[in-house]
Amino acid sequence: MKILFYPTRGFRSELIFLIWRVTFIAAMVALVPSLATAQDSDTVSPDVLSLEGCIRYAFNNQPAVKQVKLDENITRQDIRIALSGWLPQFSSEATLGHYIKQPVIIFPDLTNPSWPKRQITTGVVNNSGIQLTASQLIFDNEVYIAGKTVKYYRLQSRQNTEVTLIGLVVSVSKAFYDALLSQQQLNIINEDIARLTKSLADAYAQYQSGIVDEIDYKQATISLNNAKAQKVAAEEAIKAKYAYLKELMGYPVEKTLVLNYDSLSLAKDMLLDTLQELRYDHRIEYQLLKTNLQLQKSNIDYYKLSFLPSLSGYANYNLVYQNDKFNELYNESFPNSSIGLTLTFPIFEGTQRMQSLKKARLQYNRLTLDTLNLESQINTEYIQAMSAYKSNMIAYEVTLQNITIAREVNDLVKYQYEQGITPYLEVIVSQTDLRTAEINNLNALLQVLSSKLDVEQALGNISVNY
Repeated sequence: MKILFYPTRGFRSELIFLIWRVTFIAAMVALVPSLATAQDSDTVSPDVLSLEGCIRYAFNNQPAVKQVKLDENITRQDIRIALSGWLPQFSSEATLGHYIKQPVIIFPDLTNPSWPKRQITTGVVNNSGIQLTASQLIFDNEVYIAGKTVKYYRLQSRQNTEVTLIGLVVSVSKAFYDALLSQQQLNIINEDIARLTKSLADAYAQYQSGIVDEIDYKQATISLNNAKAQKVAAEEAIKAKYAYLKELMGYPVEKTLVLNYDSLSLAKDMLLDTLQELRYDHRIEYQLLKTNLQLQKSNIDYYKLSFLPSLSGYANYNLVYQNDKFNELYNESFPNSSIGLTLTFPIFEGTQRMQSLKKARLQYNRLTLDTLNLESQINTEYIQAMSAYKSNMIAYEVTLQNITIAREVNDLVKYQYEQGITPYLEVIVSQTDLRTAEINNLNALLQVLSSKLDVEQALGNISVNY
């Protein structure tokens, strides 16, 4: 199974955008080196999955995906059932009967017609028969339309599957980024705890030496306790996010899942050509609606053709056995056979066909209006997603600047505190600002990645081959 997602349609941005992109990637590599892994994708454990691996796993194991694939197989069977009407039909029937009282017919006396009519017992007591029948449909509106709409039903089934898979790609990708960046947030908190632990030790040592009073190390203790509480909250949040990702993937609950990613891929996933044009026909939902319109048009044709007769040919062969003695019933047969055509012409069905035709036309008109509504909806989704992406990208660039400034301030305040210039409270504030800036950066990164997925989905750029 080949999976393609997030295809690029070619960048048409100008030189300024390209220069910004190169600079942006370099900043990403410098910012999140801890996300890089040295493992080769062909040698990693099956429990260590990249984004593509998570999506592929979901395609193979997610119950919803299995359901839509089963629905596709059901559609194929429905098509075969509908088309089977064109094939010759064969049937056989065997009978065995015994008259308790034989039938009587009344005939005039042929020797003297004026005499009273005579009652004559007909047939024999025992009778049996074997009938072989073959028929071939020549024309029928239902089977004709079934053959005409086969390709549309197959296409509709395939498009329904694609709708589910594309939605799954987006959901798994967002959950993957969320879990991955939440783990990185935990790393930031751990680094902050390490800094606060060292600061607490330094503050307590200065207190023991009589350089400062007890306020500094008590403030350091409060900050460290708060950071530890944040660590516990982050760890619990990560469990929930991994559980959600496993649910989307159809991954075993009891099995450990480790995410594999690198900073270059993360930086690449953030980039988006904002000059791409919106085309409705790229959206799978729009394609599916067009297919439904074709099927509804065929439904109109079906009711139009219902005024025509159906024609079929038949051939019958019968073996008849008759005898008054049961033990001699099958000693002699009396065969007969026939061939012919059957023309069935529905003359009047209480205006049902006419009313059904009017209803089918109204349904077609309604679907046509759905096309206009969907175009408006797609346009709104695109504008909202692109606006969110641009604003989130700006917010992300701001957080990069804030991290640089916060690190410089923290280093300076720490130096000034060691020199006795500033109080310890300034150290706590600067460390808090640094941690906040780093966490805000990861949150902004998640928002950029999520909004980029929304833009790609709105443009219809996410495609799947399965």
